[in-house]
Amino acid sequence: MTQPAPSAQHNGPEKGVLTGPADPPPAKTDGRKPGLGLRLDVRILSLLGVLAALVLVGGITEPDAFLDTGNLQLILTQASVIGVVTVGMTFVITSGGIDLSVGAMVALASVWATTLATQEYGFAGIAFTAVIVGLAAGLVNGVLIAYGGMVPFIATLAMLASARGLALMITDGKTQIVTVDSVLSLGLPDSYILGVPPLVIMFAAVTVIGWLILNRTTFGRRTVAVGGNAEAARLAGIDVRRQRLYLYVLSGLCCGIAAFMLIVLSGSGQNTNGNLYELDAIAAAIIGGTLLSGGRGTIVGSVLGVLIFTTITNIFALNNLQSDVQQIAKGAIIVAAVLVQRRTLRGADT
Repeated sequence: MTQPAPSAQHNGPEKGVLTGPADPPPAKTDGRKPGLGLRLDVRILSLLGVLAALVLVGGITEPDAFLDTGNLQLILTQASVIGVVTVGMTFVITSGGIDLSVGAMVALASVWATTLATQEYGFAGIAFTAVIVGLAAGLVNGVLIAYGGMVPFIATLAMLASARGLALMITDGKTQIVTVDSVLSLGLPDSYILGVPPLVIMFAAVTVIGWLILNRTTFGRRTVAVGGNAEAARLAGIDVRRQRLYLYVLSGLCCGIAAFMLIVLSGSGQNTNGNLYELDAIAAAIIGGTLLSGGRGTIVGSVLGVLIFTTITNIFALNNLQSDVQQIAKGAIIVAAVLVQRRTLRGADT
């Protein structure tokens, strides 16, 4: 008898063929249970409704001042700096991490970029230094967390203290005035493009790029996978440690960009720059719909959260209300957002 031909139904891997993809196989859905996507859309609409209500309140309480074009430009400009930081924070939180050092990194980058030695290199020197310092600080965070095994809370808390101390050492407690006209001119009305400040355009560009990376790239899918279940992501072929390293470097990059924007906005570098930015960025991301435990993030929601907080601050300032009342209002909004987030997740599990 002749030997039978090899079976066409053989399912094993052929010799010499490598198996096991580097990335998890594409799924037909985004991994969310039916109904959750609709709830997230409702959340975005709700945030838009809250923002519209705040605009209405501002228009009623101080119509001449709040609705003035200059004031609206001011709101967008102020939101731009913390907004860029929040984009980076959204990636970190989506991965299940946290970064308490963003404000300190902004301060360190801003003072290092405004020393007399740096300003001698003009616009390019200031911008390059701010970005490089932010990247370096983010890299330190990433190495400590991803390869040093440190808890993100502890590692970034240590960076917060160290960066603040180094910023104070560089400035000796003094304000460093920027004398480079090409940098200062970006904050002047003459540089506005169709009435839009350049800093707002920078914020919009960072937002669009962040949205594309999180929602349309392998890097974004890996970020969500690591935040959802790090062990499952590792078994699927994702290098979890390297991914976390990249995410904290990305956060540092956003802080460097924000530091340059703050230099343009204030015309100086101070060791007190970026004070409490970490709290504002975390709060904006949370009320925007990013899950604090990781596994889900939304750039659009985070941006709306930033605009809501900035608008509240502006309304309180125009109405001469004390800052302590403003902080209480922010705290109440954060608590309400977390409670809504928990109800959304419970509803998705049923």
